Amino acid sequence: MESVLLGSFPKPPSSSLSFPVSAELSTLASGGSGWRSDNFKNGRFPSSYLAFKASRCKARNILERYYSVRYQEDLTKHHIRSIEKRSSFYQRHNTKYLVNASSGQPLESEHGAYNPETTWKSVKNALNAFYRFSRPHTVIGTALSIVSVSLLAVEKMSDFSPLFFTGVLEAIVAALLMNIYIVGLNQLSDIDIDKVNKPYLPLASGEYSVRTGVMIVTSFSIMSFCLGWIVGSWPLFWALFISFILGTAYSINLPLLRWKRFALIAAMCILAVRAVIVQLAFFLHMQTHVYGRPAVFSRPLIFATAFMSFFSVVIALFKDIPDIEGDKIFGIRSFTVRLGQKRVFWCCISLLELAYGVAILVGATSSCLWSKFITVTCFLYVDYIGSFSCLFKLEVYKLKT
Repeated sequence: MESVLLGSFPKPPSSSLSFPVSAELSTLASGGSGWRSDNFKNGRFPSSYLAFKASRCKARNILERYYSVRYQEDLTKHHIRSIEKRSSFYQRHNTKYLVNASSGQPLESEHGAYNPETTWKSVKNALNAFYRFSRPHTVIGTALSIVSVSLLAVEKMSDFSPLFFTGVLEAIVAALLMNIYIVGLNQLSDIDIDKVNKPYLPLASGEYSVRTGVMIVTSFSIMSFCLGWIVGSWPLFWALFISFILGTAYSINLPLLRWKRFALIAAMCILAVRAVIVQLAFFLHMQTHVYGRPAVFSRPLIFATAFMSFFSVVIALFKDIPDIEGDKIFGIRSFTVRLGQKRVFWCCISLLELAYGVAILVGATSSCLWSKFITVTCFLYVDYIGSFSCLFKLEVYKLKT
């Protein structure tokens, strides 16, 4: 191996290097008298041999250092190339992270990465979309109507029992589920109209697909009927069923249906649900199912039904005032389209004043002092606030037109 290593170096010309060791070696090989075998046996070596051995060790050291340096250089170059390859790989695959970082977005926003802020934002947007889809003003109105009419069935303080609160909760939950079905079906049937009148609604804005809307209204109607059936109250179940029939006929676009196209029939549907079904059916639910008493239509119940009849007509007229543009385009012949916004607005104000005036007179003639005080005071206050709100809305409509 040493000869191989030595042979790897280029041989210098013979004139430039005097190497007496070779001559002595040749003499030794030919059996000459320069070296004798007994000198080797006795361990005595000539100076030329020692010089040869020293030069050979020196060459070996030079080769070892040379290949050690070469190995270190190759290792360093290989390490640098691997670093460059990894750098280009990460640079190529992390471009989207750099873009997100430069735009101010968190690096963890890649699909599949957990980010609490992004998750909370998604949940918030979903709740907001469902809030708008459920039409909260109708939900609040339905809940308040059920609570108020349930209180009419209370005859003494002992009636405020867990049974009362359970019956009210059952009625509210079942009615709200059906209410979401009705308003959701109306949005499914009016997507094109809502793009003009109410573009913020989820179906009109594209936040919800038609399939999503159908799934929501179907599931909520089934849950409403299931709850009514489980409760076992026939007044509650019939209230849900009639509301389902009228709400479907009001909105769905089928032959002989879509009653919202006809102003009078549309107003009668709203009056039947808000004024008659909610008042009578939920009162009977509390009176017969919860308390187990006979069905008796008391004077307060008749008054509440009459007042809500006026109020429901106002609701039916008022809700079409801001929707005049879309109704005109799609052939919905509401009273607002026929008579104009201003005329319908003042008709609503007149009906509200008539309803509040009758309510104040009925309250003033009550034989109960606390009932008289509460009824008169509350209706005067509501009349004042309602009139102010209506006048404000009128100014808004003037600015729009």
